[in-house]
Amino acid sequence: MRRNTKLTAAAAATAALALGLTACGTSSDPAAKGEGGAADASQPLVVAASPTPHADILNFVKDKLAAKAGLKLEVREFTDYVLPNTATESGQVDANYFQHKPYLDDFNKKNGTHIVPVANVHLEPLGLYSKKLKALKDLKPGQTVAVPNDTTNEGRALQLLAANGVITLKPGVGTEAKLSDITDKKGLEFKELEAATVPRALNDVDAAVINGNYAIEAKLKPATDALVLEKAEGNPYANFLAVKQGDEKDPRVAKLVELLASPEVKKYIEDTYAGSVVPAAGTPVK
Repeated sequence: MRRNTKLTAAAAATAALALGLTACGTSSDPAAKGEGGAADASQPLVVAASPTPHADILNFVKDKLAAKAGLKLEVREFTDYVLPNTATESGQVDANYFQHKPYLDDFNKKNGTHIVPVANVHLEPLGLYSKKLKALKDLKPGQTVAVPNDTTNEGRALQLLAANGVITLKPGVGTEAKLSDITDKKGLEFKELEAATVPRALNDVDAAVINGNYAIEAKLKPATDALVLEKAEGNPYANFLAVKQGDEKDPRVAKLVELLASPEVKKYIEDTYAGSVVPAAGTPVK
């Protein structure tokens, strides 16, 4: 039986407050571990993760590979894009696995956190979905498209739309593109929503750009259901294992990195997600 803990925002906030008031040199306390190398390898490595596919991949490691490698692994599921980083920063968890580099860079800058990537694991191609349209050419002026409202995922969504001729962006606009950077909306209306809620809006809009993990949770199949899908080759949005700066040398983290890059995990990702999630083990972009 898996011992995952699915934390709501309220529960995680309460737990973080309790930790701040009572923690004193626990195995997940960055102050207790110093540079990470002094972490107690006999204690479980606690990793925060989005439910799908991140927690699923970690649970495969936990159930099939961790014991043989001498790693005790605990997976805690979070359903948003903020708490995994704040929990890692505070020491509530030892590491997290849910995000890509542009998002992390923006998060650290805005929140004064010190989270760093350790190793890439997979890529989730972003896609445009619809329950009302059968093809991209069916998207017409006057119709509404939902996009994620956080800085990097909205920019990524707009780049996907621009690459497929749905909109036109200002020349040179990169991953931080905003709605105000659209020079030609082609008559479309845009609705900004929190990334996790976009799939639930599919019945209320004509099309929506959805992150790969949320698409899978909504029983969508990115490889076949998306009207358009990001190309995997050369994509900078690989999802990685991350820790608080200074904890990179934690021997438990090193073990997990090795397992996540194993042929067994690569095969699990390929067999389970059939192209909707792509293995991308390697060194994160600097």
